[in-house]
Amino acid sequence: MKLDILAFGVHPDDVELGCSGTILSAINEGKKVGIIDLTQGELGTRGTIHTRYQEAAEAAKVLEVHVRENLKMADGFFQNDETHQRKIISVIRKYKPEIIICNAPEDRHPDHGRSAKLVVDAAFYSGLRKIETAVDGINQSAWRPKYVFHYLQDRFIEPTFLIDISEYFEKKLASVLCYKTQFMALDDSEPKTYISSPEFIESIRGRAQLLGKRIGVKYAEGFISEKILGVRSLDAFIQNVT
Repeated sequence: MKLDILAFGVHPDDVELGCSGTILSAINEGKKVGIIDLTQGELGTRGTIHTRYQEAAEAAKVLEVHVRENLKMADGFFQNDETHQRKIISVIRKYKPEIIICNAPEDRHPDHGRSAKLVVDAAFYSGLRKIETAVDGINQSAWRPKYVFHYLQDRFIEPTFLIDISEYFEKKLASVLCYKTQFMALDDSEPKTYISSPEFIESIRGRAQLLGKRIGVKYAEGFISEKILGVRSLDAFIQNVT
């Protein structure tokens, strides 16, 4: 299946937190979208690998993505090296996305920035035909996406552009809350974490409102592009009420 957009998250729930509103909007427009989780989130303080898989599957249903895979890299210990790059190259060539969205280039969690660089590098190398990959004995053809964007995460980084997700914010939040072990204090025997408090969920809404206000809409998601972006006409810009 060829996809229009392939969203990468180093941990299950990263994509939901960072860009699920944009995914929902794209799918509503008829685009094919997939999610790739690099790790199983096995170092997470709360929950287990089993519960994370269940929660990721539930979130995928909420988002109605066309595919979701887990590359089972080692949470916390994966590296930006040939072995890991080849895994990502293979999945990029498998789905041939026009756009890749991945983790923030720098963030509170060290996995986020490291995975962002890993995906960016793999996306470039995926376009080199002399790097050979094969699936089930069948050689893959080279493929390089047109764009690689980064979503915002815990630390605020000034975005390159914002996408209006007002119509989809509540469904975005529903996809995040599928990760009950991570964001909802269902079991008092589990340790409290940075993301398990109600205040963290409130901050998701607050961030989206803050970004939305900057472009005159209720809710928005922000993205970073390392590449200069162009538009075909001035009509492409959203009307910003000032």
